[in-house]
Amino acid sequence: MKVLTLLLSLAAAPVAAADAVHFTTEDYPPYNFREGAEIKGAGYDQLLMIMKQVGIPYSIEMMPWARAIALAETTAMHCVFTAAHIPERDGRFQWVEPIAIGRNLMIGRKGGGIDVRTVEQAKAYTVGTQRDDYTETLLKNEGFTKIDLATDLKLTLKKLESARIDLMPVDEQHYIALEKAGEPIEVKFVFTEQTFSIACHPDFPEDLRAKMQAALDALIADGTQAKILASYGLDRAKLPELVANP
Repeated sequence: MKVLTLLLSLAAAPVAAADAVHFTTEDYPPYNFREGAEIKGAGYDQLLMIMKQVGIPYSIEMMPWARAIALAETTAMHCVFTAAHIPERDGRFQWVEPIAIGRNLMIGRKGGGIDVRTVEQAKAYTVGTQRDDYTETLLKNEGFTKIDLATDLKLTLKKLESARIDLMPVDEQHYIALEKAGEPIEVKFVFTEQTFSIACHPDFPEDLRAKMQAALDALIADGTQAKILASYGLDRAKLPELVANP
């Protein structure tokens, strides 16, 4: 895997190489994704601005989600983005947030003949998601037993479209992008709402986390975050109304 390493010129005193921050992420549009050889995304763009303001060396590597989040939890000076801040993860990381606020939708195959409008109805069907993704935790907490796990979202989507699974949870903005691309999918109901964040190793230096948080707070305060989100279709005022889970 190719590592994109971005070494910033330091505005403050030099730091040791050991102080570099290592970020991991996955291919999950519109928050972080590859377009040719370039990495883009609403989370990625904010991270670049945050680290430019903080002014220390860092690296970014894209990989399967299970490995990306495991590194942030187990390896010093590692962070993962864009991670959903759910209760089960709260004490496992240090948090910089919010990168975005989003809803998660339960979707099915268009014309698949499955009519579900609630969590309880959906439990009768096979639901697919990514291994170690926050949606796996949400499904288990809700009592789903027929859970099919894949290495990434693209594989889960292929399983849905080939009728190997019946349903899958997906972020609202990603659903909108998939629908615009002509994917044969449809919304069944709103599954959850969550905060998306940068999640860092539990022993991540608090002074550095605070600097990252302050840089993010500044992006929010001056409207930069809103402009970035809107540029990736994440302007919540323009998102379609969807039926909430009863």
